[in-house]
Amino acid sequence: MKFVDWYQQSMKKKEFSTIVGGKTLTATFSDLAERANGSVMLRYGNTVVLATAVMSKESRDGEDFLPLTVDYEEKFYASGQILGSRFVRREGKPSDEAILSGRIVDRTIRPLFDHWIRNEIQSIITVLSIEEDDPDMLGIWGASLAIGTSHIPWNGPVSAIRLAKMKGDDNFIINPSYKIREDKNLEFELVACGKDGKINMIELGGNEVPEETVAKALQFASEEIEKVQDFQNKIIKEIGKKKLIIPKPETPKELTPLFKEIVLAKLEKQVFTGVPGDTSIEALKKEWLTAVEEKFPGTNINLPIDLFEDATNEIVHTEAIENNRRADGRKIDEIRPLYAQAGGISPILHGSGIFYRGQTHILTALTLGGPSDTQIIDGIEEKNVQKRFMHHYNFPPFSTGETGRASSTNRRMIGHGALAEKALVPIIPDQEQFPYTIRLVSEALSSNGSTSMGSVCGSTLALMDGGVPIKKPVAGIASGLMLSEDGKKYKVLTDIQGPEDHYGDMDFKVAGTLEGITAMQMDVKVGGIPLSIFPEALEKARLARIQILKVITEAILEPRPEICAKAPKILIIRIKPDQIGGVIGSGGKTINDIKEKTGVEAIDIEDDGKIFITGKNGSAEKAKKIIEEMTHEYKRGEKFQGEVVKILDFGAFVRIGYNAEGLVHISEIAPFRVDRVTAVLKEGDKVPVVVKEIDERGRISLSIKQADPNFVKQPGKV
Repeated sequence: MKFVDWYQQSMKKKEFSTIVGGKTLTATFSDLAERANGSVMLRYGNTVVLATAVMSKESRDGEDFLPLTVDYEEKFYASGQILGSRFVRREGKPSDEAILSGRIVDRTIRPLFDHWIRNEIQSIITVLSIEEDDPDMLGIWGASLAIGTSHIPWNGPVSAIRLAKMKGDDNFIINPSYKIREDKNLEFELVACGKDGKINMIELGGNEVPEETVAKALQFASEEIEKVQDFQNKIIKEIGKKKLIIPKPETPKELTPLFKEIVLAKLEKQVFTGVPGDTSIEALKKEWLTAVEEKFPGTNINLPIDLFEDATNEIVHTEAIENNRRADGRKIDEIRPLYAQAGGISPILHGSGIFYRGQTHILTALTLGGPSDTQIIDGIEEKNVQKRFMHHYNFPPFSTGETGRASSTNRRMIGHGALAEKALVPIIPDQEQFPYTIRLVSEALSSNGSTSMGSVCGSTLALMDGGVPIKKPVAGIASGLMLSEDGKKYKVLTDIQGPEDHYGDMDFKVAGTLEGITAMQMDVKVGGIPLSIFPEALEKARLARIQILKVITEAILEPRPEICAKAPKILIIRIKPDQIGGVIGSGGKTINDIKEKTGVEAIDIEDDGKIFITGKNGSAEKAKKIIEEMTHEYKRGEKFQGEVVKILDFGAFVRIGYNAEGLVHISEIAPFRVDRVTAVLKEGDKVPVVVKEIDERGRISLSIKQADPNFVKQPGKV
């Protein structure tokens, strides 16, 4: 048999379609990525992604975590443009948007894998085409279908919906386009993921959204999610492969007596020490693993680790649900001790804030710059966007008492920084009111629970300390959940840390003002959270937020009246668009001359004639005066204090502006006859003048005698 006959050169494919948010979603299964364990090409409008899933054949024994990776690949060709740097016209490291989209997919699918799996699993989302619809939704659907139709064991499928709501409109928009999401009337944007009437991942950015509105949106999203779930389930039922069974490893019977002796006898005491941040539980775990290695060398390390983790997980859940008991002794809805400080680090910083919540300590530094300091973003989703507000987040290894590589940015840092930035965007003043570029950097100097929400608080303090006229202060808090195995009992925990974060079922971060929510994010370790829990979780987060905002406003009630003296000053003027060329000059000669003469940092001119002048030590004022003089349109009757720059037989030229001169005819110098100009004037004299006339060629005629008839004294007379 010939090879060609055996293979058949035509593509083998099968398509399925459904309607989501009024648009057709088409899933194409083919042999295009034949060697992957599962793959699908999804099209929604003109946005197309390819999603693949592969699981290694071998288990990574010795690891104590699920080795899952999600890579979200943006291809420049997807936008129909040749992008990249001028010298490297190809894709490089992932953009922040790609990293955030990949994290959304990861956080959605991860909880649905059995935690004991140690085979490497990788899902790669490749954006092939992009138009008005965000490919991240297709990324979630695609990863779910690729895994769901493969042999990879998984408790999916899982689906997602993006919702938007405009101010004053009670209706929700399903999978809004980029244009809708950029509308200034947008009240909020929500991404919700889940299955079976439960939610397992949330991302929200909003403009002080009421808690009850968010709860309604989650209910609506869940109903739409189930429609996509039905679509996926039908596909998987028809073409899905038989799942590989990876049984949960059984604990060797010989470990049980040793576990009871070393761990169970001490576990409750070591977990519930009543001391915030106590590490007794880690010490006990180390003691246990050492004992296993000594008495049963060669034992698969995953087995004693899982035994310890399962026992600890059970006691933390049981005590919280049944006895309202927390590891550090707090009440269920009690926040750890708070501390807030605005400023006090260094006069060099344009603003700073320090925020403590228990052992979570954040330092945020503010830097103000001019319009030229904006970040230019040019990618497949955002094209030539000037970003004037940035929040960055750092998590050095010493914050958890560990060693590691410093000054490296990872996906977690980018995600936490973006979440805090999203929470703060609604309270940042617009450019007309405050023309500065704003950069915040939050340093997590000590970490024990939700440094991202601590960064929101530290950033609010830094902004107010720096004199940024924010609309309202913002604070954030992380809540947790202990859910019984049958899902009938639960406890929502305010301000989680330590064992509650590690063993809890939910990490629910909510940030906002006194009036409403500005950002929300949720990750889970279970299949999903029942909708009935969210109203309580939202209300507890609101009450905690009020308490934190009180501490913040006690430290600094409102933004300082003036920005830091070390920050540059920005002045705004407007000129006519047809005057822009004159200010810039041929090849930028004029504007560069102004910068050199005044020492100003930057002069930014927009197409509508708006000019931002950035400088320190009076340089901005000097440049402003020059530009105003350059673009001044002179009128008859205007008076000026000018300088004599040239004397001729028939009069004198007087400078009245940066590049404007006029002629004072000899007859207009004084009310008496002047025989020689040099008898009454010399170069460098400061003289009062009035605009007498402007001819059709724009030449200005000036008069001294009309401005002040007594200014020039007749020669020989006192």
